Amino acid sequence: MKLIRSIEALTRFAGWLGALLVLPLIGALIIEVLSRYVAGRPTLWAFEVSYMVMGAMFMLGMANALRVGQHVSVDIMTLQLSQRANAAIRTIGYVLFLPVLVWLVWELSKYALSAFETNERSGRSAWNPVVWPIFTVWFVGFALLALQVFAELLKSICLLTGKHQAEESAE
Repeated sequence: MKLIRSIEALTRFAGWLGALLVLPLIGALIIEVLSRYVAGRPTLWAFEVSYMVMGAMFMLGMANALRVGQHVSVDIMTLQLSQRANAAIRTIGYVLFLPVLVWLVWELSKYALSAFETNERSGRSAWNPVVWPIFTVWFVGFALLALQVFAELLKSICLLTGKHQAEESAE
């Protein structure tokens, strides 16, 4: 389905973007180590940058991890079941999980907007940066996860209804 492919392209891009964030993370940590141990003057910002960038990497990558099947799963039972039985189990799980994700995305949007409007600061270091950018990334990450769960739900339903085989033979 075109909708599934579009969602998966979006989550693939977000995963790629999250993977690129390893570069500024490494850069910040190298600067901190050199500043601390070579110059004897630790930075005020490296701790906050490192946890925010690491959090952004995780948030942007979690939907892509679901897309490629890298989330933790217990395969003892599912290896014994047919594809359709597994699709039925996944469908039930996604139907139960999706409303929780939608609620979480809604609440995170309010949290990010409030942080932006009040110019909320971290309060964790002398640098004390604004936190709305990281809260926005949390919102985006969970929104992408909700979209990917929806795509996985559609794939499971297609498998259950037999549309999956019809699409594969048409390609």
